[in-house]
Amino acid sequence: VETRRGRSGGTFVVTQPEPETDIMRDWFLSTSISEIRDIGDEHSAIAAATIRLACERAEARDFDRLQELARALILAETPETRASADSRFHIELAVSAQSPRLANAEIRLQEETVRQLWAPFSVAEGYDPERATAEHLELVRAVAQDHPERAQKLTLEHIRRNIFHLIDTKLVLGYAQSR
Repeated sequence: VETRRGRSGGTFVVTQPEPETDIMRDWFLSTSISEIRDIGDEHSAIAAATIRLACERAEARDFDRLQELARALILAETPETRASADSRFHIELAVSAQSPRLANAEIRLQEETVRQLWAPFSVAEGYDPERATAEHLELVRAVAQDHPERAQKLTLEHIRRNIFHLIDTKLVLGYAQSR
C-alpha cells in the first residue's frame, strides 16, 4: 500500500501480497528432498528427547490439556485451522517436558513445516486429520502412563509419516510443474 499526498493523492494498492498457497508451493519447489529429510532428522532428535522428558515431568493437568488440543485437530475445518491445531498440540507437548530450549526448538520446527503439511494442494487432497488426531491421542496416553519407549516410538513414527508426506507432496508438485 502506498499513500500519496496532494490533489490526486490517496492510498493505493501498489502490489498485492503473495497468496499463502503460492508461498507454500514455492517452499516445496525450492526445498530439496534432502533438506526435507534433514528437517525430519532434526525434528526426530528434538522430539525423542522431548517426549522422554514429558513422560518424566508432565503433570496431571497437562494430560487434559493435551487431549483437548489433540481433539481440536479433528474439529478444525480448514487447512489453516488444522495447521494451527496440530502445531499447538506439538508445542504444548514440548512445554509439558518443562525444557524451554526444547520447547523453543519445537516452535521453530512447527513454524518451518506445519503449514505445508496441511496445505490444501498436498498429496491425496490434504493430510488426514482423523489419523493425526488418533496418533496425538495415543501419544498422550503413552505419556500419561509413563511409557517413554512407546511414546518415543509413536513420536518418531508420526514425524516419519509427516516427512514422507512432505516429500510426496514435493514430488507431485515438481512433476506437475515439469509437465
